[in-house]
Amino acid sequence: MVASPHARRRAKRRGDTFDFAQGHPLPAELLRVNAHSPEPSILRYAAEFLTRGRVLAIPTDTVYGLAADPYNLAAVEEIYRVKGRPETRALPILVNSVEQAILLAREIPDNFLRLATAFWPGALTIVLDASHRLPLKVTANTGRVALRFPRSPVVTGLIEEFGGPVTGTSANLSGHPSCSSGAQVQEQLGARLSLILDVGELHASLASTIVVLRGDESWKIVREGVIPNSDIETRLS
Repeated sequence: MVASPHARRRAKRRGDTFDFAQGHPLPAELLRVNAHSPEPSILRYAAEFLTRGRVLAIPTDTVYGLAADPYNLAAVEEIYRVKGRPETRALPILVNSVEQAILLAREIPDNFLRLATAFWPGALTIVLDASHRLPLKVTANTGRVALRFPRSPVVTGLIEEFGGPVTGTSANLSGHPSCSSGAQVQEQLGARLSLILDVGELHASLASTIVVLRGDESWKIVREGVIPNSDIETRLS
């Protein structure tokens, strides 16, 4: 089937790599990267995609995630399209330092510093009131933001190269299982992405633990993951 002019224009606007002979987007580029010592040239290449407002798949220390510039509203909208995710669900943000996380929050409860000191970098997501500088669309109009500093040289290196935090929602179709390899991302989302950074199989059996913090120092564990609830309770008791 030959692509219609409308399909060509739409692909060009989205930035898709398009196979005009067959009339559909080509699969995402699957680019192998060293998990422990990512190649600087690959990180620069991936950061260029982020700068252009693209969405790419990256390995974290738990599952593969979708990275985009959280300040680029077109890129944020593209994440929802790629996943088929309801826009009523907020997008987690990945950072590469505690200081970077503090800039994304409106206020910092003492409990945040206790948890960040104990468990970051690592598989802990902390939900806080979002800074006003963060677009409301990223928070799904809740004014709350889920932050994580993963133990992943690929993620932290990409953030450093890009010069800012990135989104970190799981790289899968909404309602489908999370992906633990680049090949699984390719199978689920390959026609909707331009680039997948692949380190092979991730061996984490659980997602991150999620803790919601309030300005009055109250807290609630809303998902137990890699970090047991008892470890959180011990740190905050």
